[in-house]
Amino acid sequence: MAQLQLFAKLKEIVGDANYHDVPDQMARFLEEPRGLYTKGAQCAVTPTTVEMVQKVMQFAYQNEISVVPQGGNTGLVGGQVPAMGNEIVLSLVKMKQVRDVDPSTNVMTLEAGVTVLDAQKHAEEANRLFPLSLGSEGTCQIGGILSTNAGGTAVLAYGNSRDLCMGVEAVLADGRIYNGLSKLRKDNTGYDLKDLLVGAEGTLGIITAASLKMFPRPRTFETALLNIASPQVGVDIFELVRERAGNRLTSFELLPTIGMDLQLKHNLINRDPRATETPTGWHILLELSLFEGDHDGALLAILEDLFEREWVADASLCNSVADRQLMWLMRENYAECQKREAQAIKHDISVAIRDIPTLIEQVDAVAEEILPGIRSIAFGHMGDGNIHYDFLAPIDFEGDLREIAPAIHDATYEILAKLNGSISAEHGIGQLKRDLLAQKKDPTALDMMKSIKLALDPKNILNPGKVVSP
Repeated sequence: MAQLQLFAKLKEIVGDANYHDVPDQMARFLEEPRGLYTKGAQCAVTPTTVEMVQKVMQFAYQNEISVVPQGGNTGLVGGQVPAMGNEIVLSLVKMKQVRDVDPSTNVMTLEAGVTVLDAQKHAEEANRLFPLSLGSEGTCQIGGILSTNAGGTAVLAYGNSRDLCMGVEAVLADGRIYNGLSKLRKDNTGYDLKDLLVGAEGTLGIITAASLKMFPRPRTFETALLNIASPQVGVDIFELVRERAGNRLTSFELLPTIGMDLQLKHNLINRDPRATETPTGWHILLELSLFEGDHDGALLAILEDLFEREWVADASLCNSVADRQLMWLMRENYAECQKREAQAIKHDISVAIRDIPTLIEQVDAVAEEILPGIRSIAFGHMGDGNIHYDFLAPIDFEGDLREIAPAIHDATYEILAKLNGSISAEHGIGQLKRDLLAQKKDPTALDMMKSIKLALDPKNILNPGKVVSP
């Protein structure tokens, strides 16, 4: 069948309003946030139902045309955009149905195109909490966050996306529909196929809907920003706070002061959230969630103990909703302030919590040897071991930081390997880390992954060039 006739058939399947092949229409499906990948595509389609997704995949399988599943297009490793240049981009952006919200079982079933922010709102309307929270929550979608197993700032208390998912509906490479939506907490009927699809980045199937856990809503939050001397003190504080607060400790973020300095410089925040009488180079942003029956002042009591131990030099305690909003805005701006300041080298990595100080000490030292004056910004989710380890070009640097990046990457990953860490904590593999995965992953694990890919996608048409190739 001639090319024009072939894609006319696809257009007939999805309808004119859901078929996009004009460059201006396609740009939003092809341009990813970091601008690293710029391949084109045959077209983009925006199906509105799972049955339409099924027909698209049957068409693609029959004609051996590759398909790139896409959610909100917020991914940072190129998993959601074409790697070859001749694929169909299949965006779930129009699949936004709320199929069910069941407070009695604390489960809601949403289609893949619902944004995380809207998922939070749907839970709130049922007086429940959907705890996943991350900087792109207004844009990123349920299908995308499950496909990448996204984390966020509340993993410490509630787990990552995989932990929040009870089941999925997905369309496989040949067009079969896997109906694994479930409200069951216990179901030992064979392999957990949901866990194959979650985190697979659309290489094994296209998630079209998911059953998601909800939780009781906190009555209030207690939030503070602590001034500390070093990451090691942060680890010590984490152990004490978790012992005292238990599961009420929702978030525990490590933040270098340079990030707040840059935000003030670039007018990303309207006032300094830090306690400024005793400045330090590091900070901890921590939050407790209090429920019915919990007494107010739990965090204040813990802070008094921390001051007595001289682990905290100063602290800023939230006294209003506005204070809390400012602190969390500051936390989410750590990526944006780098973009406005200078060229950056970025890593999304994880180690055991106790190894974070060693990681930062060793990587900073090696980076300084490679490029004197390079500015380290190691920040993130200390409470679950995930550090976003970034570097900014030195002040007045006139070179191209991309020329330095390979040496920084190699040194970082070498130290990470000695600490038994992970090269990808929450952003996924995509195109960016595909070759690195082949180098670093256990060979037996890689063989197992390739075998699964071959079994579910024998023609290699689902998101080729990402994660692994069969």
